[in-house]
Amino acid sequence: MRHSVSRVVGGLLTIAFLIGLARPATAAPEGTMTWGVHITLASRWLDPAETEGIITPFMVLYALHDALVKPMPAGQNTPSLAESWTSSKDGLTYEFVIRKGVKFHNGEPVTAADVKFSFERYKGSGAKLLKERVREVQMVDPGRVRFQLKEPWPDFMTFYGTSATGAGWIVPKAYVEKVGDDGFKRAPIGAGPYRFVSFNPGVELVMEAWEGYWRKVPNVKRLVYRSLPEETTRAAALKKGEVDIAYLLTGPVAEDIQRTPGFRLVAPKESQGTFWLDLPDQWDPKSPWHDRRVRQAASHAIDRQALNQAETLGFSKPTGALIPRVLEFSRFFEPDPFDPPKAKRLLAEAGYPNGFDAGDLYPWPPYFSMGEALGGYLHNVGIQTRLRTMERAAMTTAWREKKLKNVIVGITGAAGNAATRLEAYVSKNGVYTSGVMPDVEDLFQRQARETDVRKREALIHQIQGILHERVTHIPIYELAFIWGVGPRVEEPGINLIRSFAYSGPLEDLKVKRP
Repeated sequence: MRHSVSRVVGGLLTIAFLIGLARPATAAPEGTMTWGVHITLASRWLDPAETEGIITPFMVLYALHDALVKPMPAGQNTPSLAESWTSSKDGLTYEFVIRKGVKFHNGEPVTAADVKFSFERYKGSGAKLLKERVREVQMVDPGRVRFQLKEPWPDFMTFYGTSATGAGWIVPKAYVEKVGDDGFKRAPIGAGPYRFVSFNPGVELVMEAWEGYWRKVPNVKRLVYRSLPEETTRAAALKKGEVDIAYLLTGPVAEDIQRTPGFRLVAPKESQGTFWLDLPDQWDPKSPWHDRRVRQAASHAIDRQALNQAETLGFSKPTGALIPRVLEFSRFFEPDPFDPPKAKRLLAEAGYPNGFDAGDLYPWPPYFSMGEALGGYLHNVGIQTRLRTMERAAMTTAWREKKLKNVIVGITGAAGNAATRLEAYVSKNGVYTSGVMPDVEDLFQRQARETDVRKREALIHQIQGILHERVTHIPIYELAFIWGVGPRVEEPGINLIRSFAYSGPLEDLKVKRP
């Protein structure tokens, strides 16, 4: 009997050992992580082709899609779908070797044809500039693609291989051609760590781990992005356990989460996002904003430090520069001091001793309390505005289509460098450019061709100096984007990708096991 029991136990141990050998090296994805996101989710953010020069779409792109090269923990231009890339000595050729075995969620391989197709259909931020400067995209073979430029362009990889644009993110050619652009937004297929499950526009996006992802099997099985534009609603959902991470908490709401046991506030260590007032009417000679003194007055009217304390608990960094310090080639300027008497004197000198009606003020969604505060500061010196709120997708569309006038509160957190940021907002091809200055455009084109780094930096610094001197924009502060994180989260994915505002890489996130 004793021998019989020994044989049974030994057999069970052998089976257990063999089962252990058969298990994959990486554990299967488990659990759900839910975000309360601060904006109304738009269907166009599911398609890389429409990336619009802000960081918001990348919250979704890093889940559903993948790029040849993209910002990752290893660096700004990390090979992803491409296992490697090289550039020729003359700066005219960039060649990418596609990683062997990478596939889209439908099982089809990622090929050079998909890369060429994705570039040619791209119509988002930077598209004009990219297509002006790229002579040809050549499919060397199914696993190798070559970009031929018309002339050396030092920023090709900054535009193509960072979140400055979405041009380097790859979609499946055959599937897009089969279902069309609208069909693709309804049911996108990508090559990212998560596959599409469902999308209720403006309400909720649900994704599940794709175990065929080349980099690693994601740790979390299901991701849910829930649109909760009201800050108090996001915070309440976080405290109730309905969401695990709440993006964008400010002021008293953030302080309440900070005081609640089991919850914490976190923010990126560095900010790529700068708030500023954009004044498209300054290009109209009949507008009060056309006078530099009026724009200066508006700058001196704003108490940046008080606004910073009220909105972001003092974590943001007041600035007088359009370009944030973290970006290469940026040039910092101290912000104008808060000085309402000086603001009123400047307005009087410009012929507006009693102020003027500046029309609508469009706050960046959902920073509506910030918009109210800015409107109050302007009102105090005689510049009257009316707050007009919009959803983020609608506002970016209207801004891009030059339909917004008067006063716009702008911000972008897209990666790149000072040149990519300037391209979107001051160059002739910029999606948000409201007016072009010939001398600035000349400098911009010169820096784009300059291969000597020091000479190029001098040109880009010169551009920033001109913008600052002419007060073409009114910078406010480099944003501290504060999150609330709940007790179930082990790894929220903050600060893994340098200066990235959202969770990422999403395959690295972890929830605590019960």
